[in-house]
Amino acid sequence: MIYLALKAAISGILIAAASELAKRYPGFGALIASLPLVSVLGMIWLWNAKPDAENMAAHSAATFWYVLPSLPMFLAIPAMLRHGLPFWLALTLGCLLTIALYTAMTLVGPRFGLRL
Repeated sequence: MIYLALKAAISGILIAAASELAKRYPGFGALIASLPLVSVLGMIWLWNAKPDAENMAAHSAATFWYVLPSLPMFLAIPAMLRHGLPFWLALTLGCLLTIALYTAMTLVGPRFGLRL
């Protein structure tokens, strides 16, 4: 239980640091947020729980393929905001776009031999 609390605290501190930096330095906050810290921490936590090279390789490869459908959201949200949509609507639509693209990746990826 302590290990779970430690993992949550470290992860939360990184997210809080990125959002606090973004208040003053939006570009730097975005840089911190764009780093694959969550993926790296997830791999560390997974490796500690199950040190299996094949499992880690599969996890890492699947992470790469799932990053791709998330990227359009980061173009769609600023475009919607610049066209006057309210933040919460733009965020919701961006998330729905990502969910649709994740679904498409999950359905189409295996047809091309991707192990997701």
